[in-house]
Amino acid sequence: MDPSFSKISIARQCELIGLNRSTLYYDPEPISAEDIEIMKRIDSLYLDHPFLGSRRMAVMVGEQMNRDFNRKRMQRLMRIMGIQAIYPKPNTSNPGAGHKVFPYLLRGMSITRPNQVWSCDITYIPLDGGFAYLIAVIDWYSRYVLSWRLSNTMTTDFCVDALESALKLGKPQIFNTDQGSQFTSDDFTKILLSNDVAVSMDGKGRALDNIFIERLWRSVKYEDVYIRGYQCMPDAEDGLGNYFGFYNTGRPHQSLEYMTPKEVHYAAS
Repeated sequence: MDPSFSKISIARQCELIGLNRSTLYYDPEPISAEDIEIMKRIDSLYLDHPFLGSRRMAVMVGEQMNRDFNRKRMQRLMRIMGIQAIYPKPNTSNPGAGHKVFPYLLRGMSITRPNQVWSCDITYIPLDGGFAYLIAVIDWYSRYVLSWRLSNTMTTDFCVDALESALKLGKPQIFNTDQGSQFTSDDFTKILLSNDVAVSMDGKGRALDNIFIERLWRSVKYEDVYIRGYQCMPDAEDGLGNYFGFYNTGRPHQSLEYMTPKEVHYAAS
């Protein structure tokens, strides 16, 4: 190694090679091959039926795998995946202790231009023998994916990286997220507030408050992830990079009058 490289901070080294700091420091806990297979099936079922709770998920996964599973196992795996049934109920989201939750600002609002509203979310990505977490930042009007990051931990730093990358391309009037601890953290919200961006957060248990990112996840998984079956993080990084390039510049959207997100985003900017 070049001796001069060792004098660079760990954060800067990670930035130079495109590695999340969470990936560098993370020592993964072992997870069984059966749990990995169950998580893949949970992911597929949840994408189509986000109202499924752990009880019904246990029944449906059990029917697919021809065996019985208990609810506690489903709860544990769904918690690892960062998903829960979508319906109004207490404690549907998990802001960190002392984190501020902001009101939802978009009810009844007409979205008429790019950079009016951005949003982001995290989703589970199955790998062969493991899994990762994907975050993307999207413009509501154009559906343009402004940035994305992949991590093997669901920590705040890769979310902050994605946000900072998106802000290099512009600035929204409003930024909408769910009430997850990554997004209610001071590290995340202070970046938005310091850029004079209004922070909006989904109502509890309301997936439709962030509908455009939910539609993006369906496209990503059905058009890429499930088809390709990524083996490891580097494979997923490369493949998702290609997919998002295609999504932004080569995939016409019916809702955009068969224009691509990039054409709409920059034509109307």
